[in-house]
Amino acid sequence: MNATVMEKPAKVAKNGVDVPTLLATLGVVKEMPAAAKFQFRAKGQWVSGTHSRAAINGYFGAGEEHGREADFVVEGDHPAVLCGADKAPTPVEYLLSALAACITAGIGNIASVRQIDLESVETTVEGDIDLQGILGLNEEVRNGYEGIRATVRIKGDAAAEDLEKVVRQSVARSAFFDMLTNGTKVDVAVAT
Repeated sequence: MNATVMEKPAKVAKNGVDVPTLLATLGVVKEMPAAAKFQFRAKGQWVSGTHSRAAINGYFGAGEEHGREADFVVEGDHPAVLCGADKAPTPVEYLLSALAACITAGIGNIASVRQIDLESVETTVEGDIDLQGILGLNEEVRNGYEGIRATVRIKGDAAAEDLEKVVRQSVARSAFFDMLTNGTKVDVAVAT
């Protein structure tokens, strides 16, 4: 009697994600955990008023230094109602967009590994802040967000419960979500 062995089909690139390379990377990191140690950097400069500019380039990861062909430049400012020139989003708006980007990227990776074709993903993030804290008007009001809400709208070729599992896993693995919900130690040194 011959037994037929069914092989799983190989995972293929999906949703713009190179799934075989992603899975190979996971395998390398599993075997060499030191390869997972990364350091990212940004260098900010004051422009004028509340307007600033940060350059992002160069990072350490996978055991070596990496550079990009050109800097990514991110500008920050405050709206006129907050004494700014409204030349760019506020830093707290960047925080919301970074959370949205992290969750959305995770969804793309996870759905692709699960071989789910995505039609669309839209992550909307809102944050509530009371500026009395930042302005020094009320010591009982914190300086940062009092609460943040994210809503993910996702469409793909899987059942709703499977799409929800993709979103839940993305949130569970999101570095940005982790930093916001568990806090991260931040040291500030002053050089003159």
